[in-house]
Amino acid sequence: MTNPLLRKLSNFVRLSEDQQQALETLTSRPKSYAGQSDIVCEGDPTSGVYLILDGWAYRYKVGDDGRRQIMSYFVPGDICDQRIFVLNRMDHNIGTLTQASIAKVSKEAIIDLTDRHPQIARAFWWSTLIDEAVAREWLMNTGRRNAVQRVGHLMCEMFVRLRAIGLVDGQSFQFPLTQIQLADTLGLSTVHLNRSLKVLRRRGLIEWARGPLTILELDKLASASMFNSSYLHLEGEVAPVSGGLTEPAARNAAVT
Repeated sequence: MTNPLLRKLSNFVRLSEDQQQALETLTSRPKSYAGQSDIVCEGDPTSGVYLILDGWAYRYKVGDDGRRQIMSYFVPGDICDQRIFVLNRMDHNIGTLTQASIAKVSKEAIIDLTDRHPQIARAFWWSTLIDEAVAREWLMNTGRRNAVQRVGHLMCEMFVRLRAIGLVDGQSFQFPLTQIQLADTLGLSTVHLNRSLKVLRRRGLIEWARGPLTILELDKLASASMFNSSYLHLEGEVAPVSGGLTEPAARNAAVT
């Protein structure tokens, strides 16, 4: 199964050949986008939804002062704002981090597909609920975890998400972010982010400069970052849990 959407949804439902073929029609006419380009901008009409087939994209907003907040990452198989067509205009931006292949799916195609295939509709519900669970976890990450934990938690999450669609090579995966983009995601200054990366490297937990990221000690990184993969609801995915640390122990483990 090479279609990333099919691979992702198969984590939740068993799709028949007819259902798989119906989903394949959504990806039949992708468009190529250059890296670091906008797919759709805040204020644009919502004429359809975007399905990532290859590459990375991200959701972001820019404040009146020009500062950017990155709110989510999209990897192959992800649908950006599956229900956005209910609204008239975009209230955020979606851009590419890398060169990407993206299929735009019309409102009519989504409605027709889910009307004809209730099993696919349930799979889309699951996908949407996972997106919401990830958003809650990101809020927890920036609001209640220290800098080192924020960085490690995001790395663990992306490892598990990419492993679920077959895009991990051993303990390594493509992590096409700059330190500025990572800082804009985690609510950190670049200085604080750089210091946190040095801590993770010094502990022997990761290897990363630019490009592939290798998690050297997944169990230890998950524990240090208070990462528990249960919010991703992926069958067969088991990641270490450190959320069971008592509050004093968590404080002692924290590095600011």
